[in-house]
Amino acid sequence: MAINYVIQAEVVDIHPDSPMATDIFFVDTNVWYWMTYPAATASFPGQMSDYPAFVNRSLAAGSKICSSGLSLAELSHLIEKTEREIYEKSVSLIRAKEYRHNLPGERSRVVSEVAAAWGQVKSLSSSLALTVDEKATDAALDRFQTEKMDCYDLFMLETMKNHGVVQIITDDGDFATVAGIRVFTANRNVLLAARTQGKLFTRVSNTL
Repeated sequence: MAINYVIQAEVVDIHPDSPMATDIFFVDTNVWYWMTYPAATASFPGQMSDYPAFVNRSLAAGSKICSSGLSLAELSHLIEKTEREIYEKSVSLIRAKEYRHNLPGERSRVVSEVAAAWGQVKSLSSSLALTVDEKATDAALDRFQTEKMDCYDLFMLETMKNHGVVQIITDDGDFATVAGIRVFTANRNVLLAARTQGKLFTRVSNTL
């Protein structure tokens, strides 16, 4: 079933866009996964070229690249899941807990991959702090009632809001349904929906 995105954000196609020194971008976890974890190439060849190329153009242009410590939780989960799937293809099916606790060699590889990936995130970006206290969780829960997003993404939005960042690089179409932000993406379904709904934005300046 096709996803019916109701586009509220300004959506920018990253392929022709030229980043500027005045840009401040928040980078979503899925982009960090493709940029920092080599084994991601097998499942996502297009994303592996599109998003790293845009982030690298941004860095070369002097744009500020931002991340969140919350991405470590998502990134480690994705890497462990992918490493387990690689193991299953060559050896045998195994449950997640068994993979984590019964195979020390595999666990060591997962830890190494996560540490290497996170080291790259830290070297390429400025971390934006978010205190996950009652105020933050209440704000996320309020958004949960109106925004069609999971809670990780809601906390990412709170992080952006608290730091005055309005631009995000992501493949996640959920962000395109949020008003007041600008989504930089290569997601074809999102770009098509944005074009159809008059929300596809071509930049002529860096003013939002």
